[in-house]
Amino acid sequence: MKKLINDPDDVVVDALKGIEAAHPALKVDHEHRIVYRADAPHTDKVGIISGGGSGHEPLHGGFVGLGMLDAACAGEIFTSPVPDPILAATKLVDGGRGVLHVVKNYTGDVMNFEMAAELAAAETGGRIASVVTNDDVAVQDSTYTAGRRGVGVTVLLEKIAGAAAEQGRDLDAVADVARRVNANGRSMGVALTSCTVPAVGRPTFELGEGDMELGVGIHGEPGRERLPLAPAREIAAMLVEPVLADLPFRSGDAVIAFVNGLGGTPLIELYVLFHEVATILRGRRIDIARSLVGSFITSLDMAGASVTLVRADDELLSLWDAPVSTSALRWGI
Repeated sequence: MKKLINDPDDVVVDALKGIEAAHPALKVDHEHRIVYRADAPHTDKVGIISGGGSGHEPLHGGFVGLGMLDAACAGEIFTSPVPDPILAATKLVDGGRGVLHVVKNYTGDVMNFEMAAELAAAETGGRIASVVTNDDVAVQDSTYTAGRRGVGVTVLLEKIAGAAAEQGRDLDAVADVARRVNANGRSMGVALTSCTVPAVGRPTFELGEGDMELGVGIHGEPGRERLPLAPAREIAAMLVEPVLADLPFRSGDAVIAFVNGLGGTPLIELYVLFHEVATILRGRRIDIARSLVGSFITSLDMAGASVTLVRADDELLSLWDAPVSTSALRWGI
């Protein structure tokens, strides 16, 4: 194992110190491991928080800022934060208009966010709404979930819901927008290598040089099947066709197309994959209204990628285009 770390047990702590040093617009509560906006709370908007296990950077701390999240809770590597920091983050960003929790559908995340929401409502009397993402079409249940996993659509949802909150919409309206994004989004991924958790020091699973894992989860959970490595155009079809069939997407739909790297795949390869995805969508007469390419929801150093499509109307596209200023996403400023 070769990693730029000090002690495997201190990776999250040290990374949070680096985030604080690098981004003056953010603050870090080191006791609770919360990244939050330096200008929080805001009395004129709904607060939005998310979080989960570390190792998926820039998710979630990289999306804290104007137009996205107000705070993010960082658990240990691939481990949900416990209720206390989620409760602390909820209180920290509540300016009086309520707080939205964005939760990926993993058992620990769902349980701990639910508990924190109950505690926050009891202690403060404030309103808390929760939206759970479950966009992964690869498997129905997995090692970490009951039901489908929450993956790439989480990034797009946080951007769009964040824009709705910045417009001053109330909690119910922001939550409704978030649920629309999740309902209209589907994802699927593929791993070319395993990832290595620092505290473990060896790959999470074995994958031969000539193999790939189709439908892998962001923690290295098994996918649909293990197959021989294929060219990018064939991999694109394996990812896109199940996504298109699941909603289903139809000719004439406009989509936000997101090709995401899992941490160990260079950008040049992601663009190769995006070209193949675009070719398939063009052949199905599906319009790529907006696109995002890069490593935004990762699995440490795993080589591989995921494809996310969100069917988007004019309102969702307008919210996508709205200004955003975070360490990982920035436009319109």
